[in-house]
Amino acid sequence: MPVAASAIYFLNLRGDVLINRLYRDDVGGNMVDAFRMHIMQTKELGTCPVRQIGGCSFLYMRISNVYIVIVVSGNANVACAFKFVVEAVALFKSYFGGAFDEDAIRNNFVLIYELLDEIMDFGYPQNLSPEILKLYITQEGVRSPFSSKPSERAVPNATLQVTGAVGWRREGLVYKKNEVFLDIVESVNLLMSSKGTVLRCDVTGKILMKCFLSGMPDLKLGLNDKIGLEKEAQLKSRPTKSGKTIELDDVTFHQCVNLTRFNSEKTVSFVPPDGEFELMKYRITEGVNFPFRVFPTIKELGRTRMEVNVKVKSAFGAKMFALGVVIKVPVPKQTAKANFQVTSGRAKYNASVDCLVWKIRKFPGQTEATMSAEVELISTMTEKMTSTKPPIQMEFQVPMFTASGLRVRFLKVWEKSGYNTVEWVRYITKAGSYEIRC
Repeated sequence: MPVAASAIYFLNLRGDVLINRLYRDDVGGNMVDAFRMHIMQTKELGTCPVRQIGGCSFLYMRISNVYIVIVVSGNANVACAFKFVVEAVALFKSYFGGAFDEDAIRNNFVLIYELLDEIMDFGYPQNLSPEILKLYITQEGVRSPFSSKPSERAVPNATLQVTGAVGWRREGLVYKKNEVFLDIVESVNLLMSSKGTVLRCDVTGKILMKCFLSGMPDLKLGLNDKIGLEKEAQLKSRPTKSGKTIELDDVTFHQCVNLTRFNSEKTVSFVPPDGEFELMKYRITEGVNFPFRVFPTIKELGRTRMEVNVKVKSAFGAKMFALGVVIKVPVPKQTAKANFQVTSGRAKYNASVDCLVWKIRKFPGQTEATMSAEVELISTMTEKMTSTKPPIQMEFQVPMFTASGLRVRFLKVWEKSGYNTVEWVRYITKAGSYEIRC
């Protein structure tokens, strides 16, 4: 927060103070009375979660039967304050067995005061990670009899993790079978004119990982990105291998990635969190491979008839196939019915969305499918149908295909015990905003 929190209050629904903590001396101890009088008693709790009274800002949120109120004597970052409240409640729930209400607060007020001293210093938020705080605040909260059973306690090796070196992973993990699952998921965004000219295209992708590895492994991921391959060739003093390379834009990494090593060697090196996480995001604007090409032809036969012809060609490999292909062709609102002829799948008129919906369950690669429809319209008083038509929209999923051409060149795992690992890599491309103008 640009301006720090001066105080935090925990109130019940009657306005009684359950717990309060003053972090700064720029507000008086009776500020909670102003909150009761001007907000709670005037029944304005649900109108706005931020109120200004007497030069102070009150930011409050109701969780179960408890109000958490942050008092700030200035123009604070409201989003940061509410983010702090949400993270703090999640922390308390992890200690209380999943419960956070008035009873849980009364039963654990000593523990809450200890946590409040750790998660906020002089009004500035600090570390709120339950995994790290439980390593050195080992007191267990009083659990409700209806709460979930306690989870396994973390291995008490606080020195390494409290310093932030590997705060996202605890030591001592053991798996009988060490496996790594890596998924590259891409969304293709396309806007094409009726003449086949690409007006806008890009690919947004993310790399998802699921790690079940023992110990504290170090992973290294190699992709066929242009900068990484050139840096690798430079370090090894040899020419770059031929093959398709891609340029990644707007890359963001998970906190586990070693950014210093990435800046110097252009390799993605990291100690992974346990379980599932998102390793990186990226965007590509050049050299996009479109999975489908759509060729629409729409003719108006007078005022009461239309003829729609749509041809769809798949551009990916012949051994691949797309799943859940849906083509939506917009038609006028005064459409009465439509008669179809399709070479694959099924088509129908959906009046709720004013579209001809053509569905193909499985679309093989390097093939084409066509749909012809005769659309009958209800005669209206208007002389001409509207000239602005919504674009054709597509939905699809293509396993083992990437529109960007991104490929995993290697995935290496090092661990001091030297165990063997099994790596699984999958690709999938799906439609984002895939539109073709009529």
